[in-house]
Amino acid sequence: MVSLSSTAHTIPPVLRFRATDSKSLSDSFWKSRVIACCVRSENLVKLGAGVNLSRGPVVKPSLQKRVVIRFATIEEIEAEKSAIEKDVKSKMEKTIETLRTSFNAIRTGRANVAMLDKIEVEYYGSPVSLKSIAQTSTPDGTSLLLQPYDKSSLKAIEKAILSSDLGMTPNNDGDVIRLSMPPLTSERRKELTKVVAKQSEEGKVALRNIRRDALKSYDKLEKEKKLSEDNLKDMSSDLQKLVDTYMKKIEELCKQKEKVSPAT
Repeated sequence: MVSLSSTAHTIPPVLRFRATDSKSLSDSFWKSRVIACCVRSENLVKLGAGVNLSRGPVVKPSLQKRVVIRFATIEEIEAEKSAIEKDVKSKMEKTIETLRTSFNAIRTGRANVAMLDKIEVEYYGSPVSLKSIAQTSTPDGTSLLLQPYDKSSLKAIEKAILSSDLGMTPNNDGDVIRLSMPPLTSERRKELTKVVAKQSEEGKVALRNIRRDALKSYDKLEKEKKLSEDNLKDMSSDLQKLVDTYMKKIEELCKQKEKVSPAT
């Protein structure tokens, strides 16, 4: 018969076996290896089945959380970059087109039907584009000709032109409306230069805002661990080059518009 006990306040705990004969001692030695997991004492550590008790205390290994950081592949990075650049280019192209339309609406010394783009006419109670209800043309470099599809709209067209900022007086003969370009004075040229500069700056501000939004998208990808710091720097550098290209386009449009004279 075998009994198990532990020596109190001893580290490591020692199990003592008491056997009535050598056979039971031998049996108890092997049984101790199996039943060790069931032995409990204030000074004993829980042991797993099959642990050799003669090798001292068993220290349970601490659980460690494995943190895996995975950066995007080259293909994924290129896909993200391509999507953002595509959106940026689309917005910047729209900015350039908007600026070009605004420049065309500015009156210079030469007649241009684009000057009428922003004029809206009150037609049967609703505002409509002038070009949608009348055919426009430039018979020569100093005049515009408007031929309405509906002659009853002549008065409304004439009123819309007078209330616009074109600075032109319409000549209504009952069939068509003619607009003659007045000479471009030095005072008007100075005002024109200021307007062009103001609109150019507004275009540049729009490009900077587009760049800001794109950089926020890049930062988000980095926080999501989809981009490394080096990836972020490279993509930001490419973005700046793209912005610089469109900035130059605005400057070119501005210079072209400023080159105005009474004969052009």
